[in-house]
Amino acid sequence: MLAAIPLLILPFAVYNLAMLGLFGGTAGLGAGVMSLSMLSGATWAMSFGDLLIVVALLLLFVEILKATRTGTRALMDHLLSMVLFIAFLVEFLLVAPAATQIFFILMTISFIDVIAGFSVSMRSAGRDVSIGL
Repeated sequence: MLAAIPLLILPFAVYNLAMLGLFGGTAGLGAGVMSLSMLSGATWAMSFGDLLIVVALLLLFVEILKATRTGTRALMDHLLSMVLFIAFLVEFLLVAPAATQIFFILMTISFIDVIAGFSVSMRSAGRDVSIGL
């Protein structure tokens, strides 16, 4: 049952913890995590919010891999991914600290998870059909 829980709930939970004041609040999401000097002489910096988006993209990749499974567990995974996207959408529309670019990108990643999950499942289920001849 734990395998059906969408992994994108982790960035959702981290952002909500930031809204509650952890990590310096939502302003803390802009705090620098690391910076590198490039060969061009420019300095590349990554904030905590950027890191959160990168982690969400990696989790999206794992979610798409999970979508290739068939069975009731995959159906539950898709259902919970849809519920998570609805939670993202409701929070984005109704909670003022969630109306940021970082949260919008996380919500978009969740939407892609829902669409890709259903698309991959339908495609793999179409190839899984066996005709009893």
